[in-house]
Amino acid sequence: DVQLQASGGGLVQAGGSLRPSCQASGFNFDDYAIGWFRQAPGREREGVSCMSSSDGITYYTDSVKGRFTISTDNRQNTVYLQMNSLKPEDTAVYYCAAIPYYKLGYILPGCRPYEYGYWGQGTQVTVSS
Repeated sequence: DVQLQASGGGLVQAGGSLRPSCQASGFNFDDYAIGWFRQAPGREREGVSCMSSSDGITYYTDSVKGRFTISTDNRQNTVYLQMNSLKPEDTAVYYCAAIPYYKLGYILPGCRPYEYGYWGQGTQVTVSS
């Protein structure tokens, strides 16, 4: 079974950094697209960053470009989201998710929650001003 376990959220002041991680099991990273998504209270879930480790393609939503970096450790089946220069508006529950890459047609034009079929539980990120 595909399982995803996110951790590493926390409380940080504006301008600080966090690096949540997502431990995956039950699938081969090279065959999947993996992403980070977030949901703030009263708002829809949005895609933050997604990637395909097989070809290195990454996607970032505009609000995090230059501040966040997605990466994977395929030996450890772990995906990370390095978050720098955090802002209060980054406050949300962050989720990791995965989908077989072939289901996206082996392209990554975006990071859309409805395309991802496997989800982990969230980890809370709170940025204080």
